[in-house]
Amino acid sequence: MQSIEWHRHSWLNRLQTVLLMLALLAICTLAGSLLFGEEGIWIALATGVFALIFEPAAAWRLTLSLYRARPIHPQEAPALWQMLQVLAERAELPSVPAPYYIPSPLINAFAVGSRQQSAIALTDGLFKQLNSRELAGVLAHEMAHIANNDLRVMGLADAISRITALFAATGQLFLLLSIPLLLFGEISFQINWPGLLLLLFSPHLALLMQLGLSRIREYDADLNAAALTGDPLGLATALAHIEQVSGGWKSILLPGWGNPVPSWLRTHPPTAERVRRLQALSPSRLQTLWHEPFIAPAYGSRVIVRPARWRIGGLWR
Repeated sequence: MQSIEWHRHSWLNRLQTVLLMLALLAICTLAGSLLFGEEGIWIALATGVFALIFEPAAAWRLTLSLYRARPIHPQEAPALWQMLQVLAERAELPSVPAPYYIPSPLINAFAVGSRQQSAIALTDGLFKQLNSRELAGVLAHEMAHIANNDLRVMGLADAISRITALFAATGQLFLLLSIPLLLFGEISFQINWPGLLLLLFSPHLALLMQLGLSRIREYDADLNAAALTGDPLGLATALAHIEQVSGGWKSILLPGWGNPVPSWLRTHPPTAERVRRLQALSPSRLQTLWHEPFIAPAYGSRVIVRPARWRIGGLWR
């Protein structure tokens, strides 16, 4: 792996993460101070401390149960567990993340928990569509999220965004309750219009900061995944494969059809840019994670995929 390119990406990602977190916290404390004064600043800081301590391990088992995930035992997929053990050792994790199976045709994987106790959920569609090299890249990507404490960072960002939205909602409520009193002359005060506009738009600004932070952490997870496997092209191939399969024939005939949302409103960076960065890290000599081919477990033949169900949020399998 090209050392100079790797360190450049790493420091750039860290710098952007720090700046975005500071901007997010500044928006929250400013909104709190406009509404409650000095007490609002302490509320924002207390929320951040609470999220750092309790958020990562708060409800990760609940998250897995909502997706109807079930654990994959070592005797069911010994090769998968061996891959996880090697990656966890390279990432210097205190324990091996437990793999979970989600009976969904969607191609997806995500990590939950903390460095001390974590899990990686993998869908049926992921097992069916990716080969061993691509699967290793995806597992390393999720392992990097755990090793980098991204779950804690994003939990903190989410808590700050929520308290910012609460400040804005409280300010709007106070404003609505004050309108009748202003009209009838019961009270008289000078409205700070710049502060009011900032308070009203603070949730949107915080959301943009949170989305930007998410994209930066994805870049950093890609970078560290390439270091864990020694095969940046494996993850790059997986990302391109996932986007091609998810988009279907429309993504071929109509490029960009699968991503109509502007890039600054997405949680993940554009796949083309992620692939480009990974290709720039490609070593002159390919290093594979395994000397023998890995066969992904064929869970699709043993676990019944539930039919589509209508929910408030749309169609889910």
